[in-house]
Amino acid sequence: MREQSVKTLRSAILHPAEKDKPLKLNFICTHNSRRSQIAQIWATVAAACYGKDELTAYSGGTEATALHPNVVHALQEIGFRVEQDGDHNPKYSIYFSEQYPPLICWSKVYDDPANLTDSFIAVMVCAEADVGCPFIPSARKRIPLRYKDPKYTDGTPDESATYVRTALEIGAEIFSFFQE
Repeated sequence: MREQSVKTLRSAILHPAEKDKPLKLNFICTHNSRRSQIAQIWATVAAACYGKDELTAYSGGTEATALHPNVVHALQEIGFRVEQDGDHNPKYSIYFSEQYPPLICWSKVYDDPANLTDSFIAVMVCAEADVGCPFIPSARKRIPLRYKDPKYTDGTPDESATYVRTALEIGAEIFSFFQE
């Protein structure tokens, strides 16, 4: 099943059905605090690297919490510049290039007004959201692409390495979708 999801998403990115319209990906997870945010960031970076200006990535959850601090630390360790604005569900400016404005990330529901909510591809990155949200209004396609939640190491000596590894694994797979 995962292999088919990978093929479907790669095809949608490389050969959009509507070539003259923007391609919108909304990465959805339960809390929009870890995997969905990481996937949105990497999809934005990959689109910039591959000149896919018609692609816009979003993220959301079935509920909003906050971007997890371990994700922020992992992004910084990988090399992103991250600036925080606020305390409760803060907004983060994620800088990946001097040529592009920062990506503004915060935890939100998938149909938040900040996310374009029409004719997007819903990419379900966690099992809970995939099972618990079988229908996404306005999604033209729904693709399950589950990643293991790094929170299983929260509070352990392995948490930092696990978050970095998870971010790099998601990034590598997202980048592979942009390659023929």
